[in-house]
Amino acid sequence: MQYEDILYAEKDGVATITINRPDKYNAFRPQTCEELIHAFNRAGWDKKIGVIVLTGAGDKAFCTGGDQSVHDGQYGGRGTVGVPVEDLQTIIRDVPKPVIAKVRGFAVGGGNVLCTVCDFTIAAESAQFGQVGPKVGSVDPGFGTAYLARVVGEKKAREIWYLCRRYKARDALAMGLVNAVVPDDELDAEVDRWCAEIMEKSPTAIAIAKRSFNVDTEHQRGIGGLGMYAVSLYYDTEESKEGGRAFKEKRKPDFRKFSR
Repeated sequence: MQYEDILYAEKDGVATITINRPDKYNAFRPQTCEELIHAFNRAGWDKKIGVIVLTGAGDKAFCTGGDQSVHDGQYGGRGTVGVPVEDLQTIIRDVPKPVIAKVRGFAVGGGNVLCTVCDFTIAAESAQFGQVGPKVGSVDPGFGTAYLARVVGEKKAREIWYLCRRYKARDALAMGLVNAVVPDDELDAEVDRWCAEIMEKSPTAIAIAKRSFNVDTEHQRGIGGLGMYAVSLYYDTEESKEGGRAFKEKRKPDFRKFSR
């Protein structure tokens, strides 16, 4: 596959996958997800790779979720809602290597979900986390909600989704959403240190441990798959479309006039 939306690099047993759409705050379109899935498969089953780092180009954003400029009720690719985000979340969990989210700037919406499903999240002090679904007529009905509750607790997860607030890196650290926070100019070095420590450990033991951790929440994959069909139906409603229209028109949405 020829990558257009991502960058892929390997060094010292570490594969770095970079979402390379900085002009879109590294929001993903269907093609982006397809390339990410390909890259994770490429790195995940390569025996010389011991760690995978997922990050975003530039310093403004890690990832801001689905690209609203290509979202008109549905996305245009494959998958239940036209973007294979379920497959992307699944491959991050399924590859037998630790995946580290390296975060600068915004990690919101689907970007926050990617951080949630990664094994580790290491953030710069500039990082901001949060969900936006109810603000733009969307929701993640699987790992982005149920698994988030496992990570930060159900009360906090509900707050994150219902209120769509932004959380600074130190706040995210306190709630358990990230593993470490460092000054922006130290982020690369800190991630390198974590990768070096992992590379010293038994890859088979880590692979078994990762699968063992996943077993406890594997049922959420099925729940999310079912929920995505509900989201697909929701995307066809005027209530959901109002969120996209308001985002593009840079105004507050008026969801209530369309609610049943």
